[in-house]
Amino acid sequence: MTTTSPQTTTKKGVRVRIQQFGAFLSGMVMPNIPAFIAWGLITALFIETGWVPVAELGGFGTNAAGDPNIGLVGPMITYLLPLLIAYTGGHMVYGMRGGVVGAAATMGVIIGAAGTPMFLGALILGPLTAYILKKVDSIWDGKIRAGFEMLVNNYVGGFVAFVVALAGFFFVAPVLKAVSDVLGAGVRGLTEAGLLPLASIIIEPAKVLFLNNAINQGVLTPLGTIESDETGQSILYLLEANAGPGLGLLLAISVFGVGIARSTAPGAIIIQFFGGIHEIYFPYVLAKPILLLALIAGGASGIATNVVFRSGLVSPASPGSIFAILAQTARGSHLGVVLSVIISATVTFVIASIILRATRKRDLAAEAAGENDLAAAAAKMDELKGKKSDYTTGLKGEAASTTAAAGVAGSVGTAARVQNIVFACDAGMGSSAMGASVLRNKMKKAGIDGITVTNKSIANLDGSEDLIITQRELTDRAREKNGNAEHVSVDNFMNSPRYDEVVERVADQQQ
Repeated sequence: MTTTSPQTTTKKGVRVRIQQFGAFLSGMVMPNIPAFIAWGLITALFIETGWVPVAELGGFGTNAAGDPNIGLVGPMITYLLPLLIAYTGGHMVYGMRGGVVGAAATMGVIIGAAGTPMFLGALILGPLTAYILKKVDSIWDGKIRAGFEMLVNNYVGGFVAFVVALAGFFFVAPVLKAVSDVLGAGVRGLTEAGLLPLASIIIEPAKVLFLNNAINQGVLTPLGTIESDETGQSILYLLEANAGPGLGLLLAISVFGVGIARSTAPGAIIIQFFGGIHEIYFPYVLAKPILLLALIAGGASGIATNVVFRSGLVSPASPGSIFAILAQTARGSHLGVVLSVIISATVTFVIASIILRATRKRDLAAEAAGENDLAAAAAKMDELKGKKSDYTTGLKGEAASTTAAAGVAGSVGTAARVQNIVFACDAGMGSSAMGASVLRNKMKKAGIDGITVTNKSIANLDGSEDLIITQRELTDRAREKNGNAEHVSVDNFMNSPRYDEVVERVADQQQ
């Protein structure tokens, strides 16, 4: 009989809660990254020190009437970006109604903070206001006299937003402004003291344990955006997104690794370095945790390079692809940013190579004995992440993948007519979007038209879906959102035998 100590259970519970918190923050920020990028491009181009300074757009100088130019940069970071985050968070909690009151209430903390971009306020008040409204609505749900529903709902929502906006203005804004000032001063102090590279000691292990969303979306992106607004760039955007350490690690494994690790690493480089999907290298680290030393050293050297060259990005690089990093690099920072990637990759490669050479005999013996540490690590990664990774399925071995798939989902049913197929995942982006694209291509090749194939976050499932495709760890959550739809569970969004069953089912339906 296997027993689990209370300490182990507690640690796992804490990690899961942090992951869930990070996933929620990521769900609020990631859909709005295009707006951050738009703001970053406007900042890089049109501010006074930008590539193409334009006073009316960059917000410097005065107009013909002698009044200061407002521009786009200031209003976007002060109002647009926080309100988008607040709306998204409120929508995640209570649909469009929650999004509207969340954004309205956040205006209180925005104005109360006197010009300090209130990303922290948006991350808090957006979902909190929606949650309060949801609880208030539940008090008289079903008790409103017919014909008065719209009147009551509108005024209740307005009253909740009014109260929270006032609370945000008078009480929340001063506190969060002080917190932002302290955090900003702390980052500046670490930078000036040359201690910022030590952040890699926390960031690199956190990435492998999937705790990076809480750090990146909750701390680095908000602080980086404030710093970028003040100085035109921020090094904080590069602390987690630097593609160099992962590149160096995978290159070392490609040269000095053994077995399946060595054979799969070159392909992983393309996904990690050019595609920006850093999680592809996590199983290699979990299979040999000592490689974290190489990643920490590489990450620290990259940060140190950016500190020396005073280089940074104008907005978040998401995903962490070398293309996204270069596109968001501030004017005059390209040399420092490129060197930070090269140096971090080189340092990681050298240290990882030493480690791999030192353990090569043992690794070869394990490989000869039929042990697949990488497959076990990939499975461990799924456990840490809380769901299957689309990018590491090939590392687990075909037999394991096939068996798992067979055990998860049987044949697609034939009871109901399927018109609206939805791929659902946590954020409703990335993996589910790729899965939807794969199925659409299969439908097109089969000559099937008139079927809608889209992707959503699980939180946005609204009951209109006929067939929902999810990774197996997420199927129960999807059923809770829409119990009437048919649910198909898969292990790998990129390549699943369930897709052929869906295509066959729809083809038979149309015939």
